[in-house]
Amino acid sequence: MNLRSISTIIPLAIAILLGFSLSVCAQEQQEELEWHPDLTNDWTPVEDSVSTGAYGEPPSDAIVLFDGTDLSEWTAAPGYFPDIPGVPDYLDAIRQDHGEAPWKVEDGAMHVVPGTGNIMTKQEFGDVHLHIEWRTPEEIDGDGQGRGNSGVFLMGLYEIQVLDSWQNPTYSNGQAGAIYKQKAPMVNASKAPGEWQTYDIFFERPHFDEDGSVIKPAYITVLHNGVLIHHREKLQGPTVYIGLSEYVPHPRKMPIGLQDHGDYVSFRNIWVREL
Repeated sequence: MNLRSISTIIPLAIAILLGFSLSVCAQEQQEELEWHPDLTNDWTPVEDSVSTGAYGEPPSDAIVLFDGTDLSEWTAAPGYFPDIPGVPDYLDAIRQDHGEAPWKVEDGAMHVVPGTGNIMTKQEFGDVHLHIEWRTPEEIDGDGQGRGNSGVFLMGLYEIQVLDSWQNPTYSNGQAGAIYKQKAPMVNASKAPGEWQTYDIFFERPHFDEDGSVIKPAYITVLHNGVLIHHREKLQGPTVYIGLSEYVPHPRKMPIGLQDHGDYVSFRNIWVREL
């Protein structure tokens, strides 16, 4: 074997030995980690312990918007929730005083008084978990969109439809639980007319930059009667009745709205947790 061959083999042998040594060290370190599970424990305190009750009861950190006694957390809302061209004017109007909420409270629930108009919260919200219970009339009157129609509007602009959808055919992106005119629910989890139903809505507000461009769209997850019907669904923009939606820049927080669509719909046990 000549010197040239030896000079080639020696560095190669050193590299192999070094690689083997590093592999052994890595294995020993892994074995050491496996014998020390505390190395992966996170001891960062979780602040503000929350106490809970039965399903649907507000947890201790919830903001109760309606407890069955009065409408002190609500006010009248400006007109009908707008289509896209009317959003800028609506955003101005929503900040004005429109008087007391005109619906009635009876037997622990608030009831739409048809023709009196929408209502909205006095407080404003962005990202929330909203719990709300609703009921359509037990006596069936009408069909399609004319049967127990109302709506829950996140930030006054993004609607989850309320409708009697028990054996009541209509367009699927307008039935109960739909992101109105944008996305049908994955399943129809509706109960019979006259029975109380629940929505748990997890809403992520949209984010805009300084020139009004969308940085992050809104997302929504919805449970209807405990059944997942939307899973972090991306919203196209505010609710519109005709045409396609597009985002209009708006404040970080806005009121939650409930709709008077001319039907005798009732609501109770409304609370939010800010996320």
